[in-house]
Amino acid sequence: QVHLVESGGGLVQAGGSLRLSCTASGRTFSTYYMGWFRQAPGKERELVARISGSGGSTNYADSVKGRFAISRDNTKNVVYLQMNSLKPEDTAVYYCAARYGLWITTTPPYWGQGTQVTVSS
Repeated sequence: QVHLVESGGGLVQAGGSLRLSCTASGRTFSTYYMGWFRQAPGKERELVARISGSGGSTNYADSVKGRFAISRDNTKNVVYLQMNSLKPEDTAVYYCAARYGLWITTTPPYWGQGTQVTVSS
């Protein structure tokens, strides 16, 4: 089992940047594939980025491709989401998620509590 805690959200102007962090408990972090989801009010939850256990493979939603970057530091049990060129439509609660040994899909078993990202125009 893994416990996830996100940080780094906040208020930023359009065009700005934020970096989200997700710190995981446990000693086998590298065996977990990780992902970042977001959910805006009245909208469905969206998988925006995911990363393999080693960090060697990543995938992105078309809506964030070229602007967001997911990475991880397995020595620190942390996964990051670097968000650049932010747009008001990126405003949402961002959630970190984990799945043991397999790619993150729509319903991973482990979730963080979420962190709010607000982009003003």
